[in-house]
Amino acid sequence: MPQITFYKHAPIPLEMHKVRIVQKLNLLPTSQRLQKIKDSGYNTFQLHNSDIFLDMLTDSGVNAMSDDMESAMLRADDAYAGSESYFRMEKKLQELFGIQYCLPAHQGRACENILATRFVKPGNCVIMNYHFTTAKAHITRVGGRVEELVKDEGLVSQSNLPFKGNIDLEKLEACILKETPANVPFVRLEAGTNLIGGQPVSYENMKAATDICKKHGVLTVLDASLLQDNLYFMKTREEGMANKTVREITRMVADLFDIIYFSARKFGFARGGVILVRDRELYYSMEDLIPMFEGFLTYGGMSVREIEAMTVGFEESMDMNIISQGPQFVGYCVKALDDYGVPVITPGGGLGAHLDASRFVGYIPQEAYPAGALVCALYICGGIRGMERGTLSEERNADGSERMASMELVRLAFPRRVFTLSQTEYVIDRVKWIYDHRELIGGLRFVHEPKTLRFFTGVLEPIGDWPDKLAEAYQAEFGRDQ
Repeated sequence: MPQITFYKHAPIPLEMHKVRIVQKLNLLPTSQRLQKIKDSGYNTFQLHNSDIFLDMLTDSGVNAMSDDMESAMLRADDAYAGSESYFRMEKKLQELFGIQYCLPAHQGRACENILATRFVKPGNCVIMNYHFTTAKAHITRVGGRVEELVKDEGLVSQSNLPFKGNIDLEKLEACILKETPANVPFVRLEAGTNLIGGQPVSYENMKAATDICKKHGVLTVLDASLLQDNLYFMKTREEGMANKTVREITRMVADLFDIIYFSARKFGFARGGVILVRDRELYYSMEDLIPMFEGFLTYGGMSVREIEAMTVGFEESMDMNIISQGPQFVGYCVKALDDYGVPVITPGGGLGAHLDASRFVGYIPQEAYPAGALVCALYICGGIRGMERGTLSEERNADGSERMASMELVRLAFPRRVFTLSQTEYVIDRVKWIYDHRELIGGLRFVHEPKTLRFFTGVLEPIGDWPDKLAEAYQAEFGRDQ
């Protein structure tokens, strides 16, 4: 978004698009929301979309497509093999990233499955700036383990540091030497660290980290799912980048890595996934896994209509006016909450605003899932569906004990080009009310706990009757219909 100067109004983010298709929203009365969260096992993933007012669970696959993306879907080539839709996508990705080989997959976690299956052996150590739930699960599934080496400042809730997703370079080199390069199948950097607030990584840090890896002969992998947000922050926060175009910065980043993968449910605004491979032999070593797990090499489990939309979306991701809306809306929300004294991760990153549950409801022990409880409170008091990103999203240790998360966050995702500023103001208002009544919120415990990725399908119950008391207080303030 350009910086629009206002005559009388305080500066606000200004959308550089107009809305042409709308979807009706439904705000259930408080008593019904209370019953819905009970019926869903206090797991917001199990709620029906029709029961939700503002869905801020994720930015994955729920971004608004443009008119150009929608129209591109009409020219899709439905051929099982040799689809021209695939070749149009491949050409666009080669243009933007300068990497020749392209493996399609149905979404980002499918790419992670391919990479883990191909490269990770039992006992291997994969080094990351920070993990993502599915990336880690695929690595541990095949017997590997993960070392997270984000700089200490990345785990500090409130600061003004611009790139809190940076990897610690000294620890990176020390870890490679300790493990030996032969035991490190690859180093994975995540552009926009999802689980610690969508915090970006600087180009300078990426270059230094990949230089260390090249010195030791270790493969480098970039998770570019949140790349468009990271590109925005590089251009606006990093010295020497302001006069470069988004396209130029994209190519600079791409040139650093051996392999790049992403979920197009985020990068590209559509629904799919891609692995880009620089080396031909590496490409050959993975190509047979695509038809085994995904589909033929020219669709990879994706609808060709989505491939056409993605191809347009990749080009739109090079437009600063388009990719700036998400970070600016997040920044607006974060600043307003911070001004209210609400514990929130600062500075605002990409992806969404992140409430710091460890300070919001710090009296709830981590084993009672404070972030999970706060997510439920948000739904009861406003119909807002967020996502827990804390201990509940971890997997237990081998001995059955809880693996405590480094941060207890509630993510309020901002799907790209979806919400209006008035809806954002509503979210801010309801979060502030909950913060002022936070003593009413209690913990949760499992009733049904899946072994892997338990946060998706687990069933929980409250410790005590706090949801009823919270709903009662909310109704006393706002009435039964809100």
